[in-house]
Amino acid sequence: MSTAIDALVARAQDALAEYASFTQEQIDHIVRKASVAALHHHGELAVLAVEETGRGLFEDKAVKNMFACEHVTHSIIKQRTVGVISHDEITGITEIADPVGVVAGITPVTNPTSTAIFKSLIALKTRNPIVFAFHPSAQNCSVAAAKIVRDAAVAAGAPKNCIQWIAEPSLEASGELMNHPGVALILATGGNAMVRAAYSCGKPALGVGAGNVPAFIERSAKVGRAVNDVVLSKAFDNGMVCASEQAVILDEPIATEAMAEFTRLHAYVVNADEKRKLEEFIFGVHANAKNCGEAKLNAKVVGQSPVWIAEQAGFTVPEDTSVILAECAVVGPQEPLTREKLAPVLAVLRAKNAEEGISLSEQMVNFDGLGHSGAIHSNDQSVIDEFAKRVRAVRIIENAPSALGGIGDIYNAFMPSLTLGCGSYGRNSVSNNVSAVNLVNVKRVGRRNNNLQWFKVPAKTYFEPNAIRYLIDMKNVERVTIVTDPTMTNLGFVDKVIDVLNRRRNRVHLQIIDRVQ
Repeated sequence: MSTAIDALVARAQDALAEYASFTQEQIDHIVRKASVAALHHHGELAVLAVEETGRGLFEDKAVKNMFACEHVTHSIIKQRTVGVISHDEITGITEIADPVGVVAGITPVTNPTSTAIFKSLIALKTRNPIVFAFHPSAQNCSVAAAKIVRDAAVAAGAPKNCIQWIAEPSLEASGELMNHPGVALILATGGNAMVRAAYSCGKPALGVGAGNVPAFIERSAKVGRAVNDVVLSKAFDNGMVCASEQAVILDEPIATEAMAEFTRLHAYVVNADEKRKLEEFIFGVHANAKNCGEAKLNAKVVGQSPVWIAEQAGFTVPEDTSVILAECAVVGPQEPLTREKLAPVLAVLRAKNAEEGISLSEQMVNFDGLGHSGAIHSNDQSVIDEFAKRVRAVRIIENAPSALGGIGDIYNAFMPSLTLGCGSYGRNSVSNNVSAVNLVNVKRVGRRNNNLQWFKVPAKTYFEPNAIRYLIDMKNVERVTIVTDPTMTNLGFVDKVIDVLNRRRNRVHLQIIDRVQ
């Protein structure tokens, strides 16, 4: 395998050298053509992803593909990423953009085609050749997406090896690619183990952390809209977006109304027996069991429908069920369903007031999702501010669906992205939504500027004829400097000033500078 990886990286290095002569106009033309090509195939790529992975929903995967093509391209197309990108005549600073080099792209099974499109486009925009290590369970659909973008880019003038991939995916091959000395940066989206492996390679890595997103519906919120947002978000692609809600926290005064609204939107609330079955199937343990700290997510659950999950767990739900709700007493290991699930299953917690609601939100993020995202539904700005201040998440989604709010540009002005950084909270190197801006080295040229020279001027300036007479009675005159030229000294004007100063009651320390030309 090392020979195959060497060959991929060598071809990518050749593409990097070719990119050196490209202009901004050429790059933007390539990005536009590649984006349109992927958009044209967004539906068939969604079909391939669902068929190959057996996860998620066709309609939602199609939406994610469109998002990767349209929203991402619109956000980056006007950015300058080639050569001089800015010049400040006042400060003398000139900024020059260079590619980071060969990028290793790691993609997940949850968003395979959309992530391949997204990473390919931001790599094209920044003149970085990218070599993909696709998730083995999504190899074929991911290759199809990458081929479409690559072929359109090459037809538009890009280097022929601008986008490549490992033909026979494996953990070993992914590791070799990430550790290859010819790879400059790792762009990793995947499970926690893969992201940790990327960060241990001794080179720059842009990865993401786990999301355990709380959604707090506070008493001042528009309850109907808030519940609709949560259901829409959690049901989207069967809950596979990492920014989707993992628990909804209901302020006690509106809890009954909210639960009725969930039921109206076809959410199914499990009873105690069903909850235990659900816990056992999803995490292999049940609440308050001695071994509940050993909970491990059953990978088969990810991206499956509520009907399938319930059936596998040992109970039934209506065919039109949108999400499964399970009421939990606390946040933590003793309640396994308060962990990240990446499925249409949602923990429900109740709070007596805003203080407890925010505290539970903090606990959710601290338990299994530091740095990722948190959602707050409220019309009380002080509550929103306190939530944002205390919850250690770099994305706070206000009054919007968390899954679609977290990826940006739909419900807010966040940078549109399918790789969501979690900052130092989540042991990530970036705290923003990753985009083209993260794939360039910005060189700065600093013009020589002399240090600022300055002097104080007196509060008053006397300029009328015979003004020197004021020197006799002017207050607080202890030191005087006469600045003039030799001619004025020779003509006796300096002596006149000295004569006036000698008439003062106090003795004045005098300095004469008369060599000014």
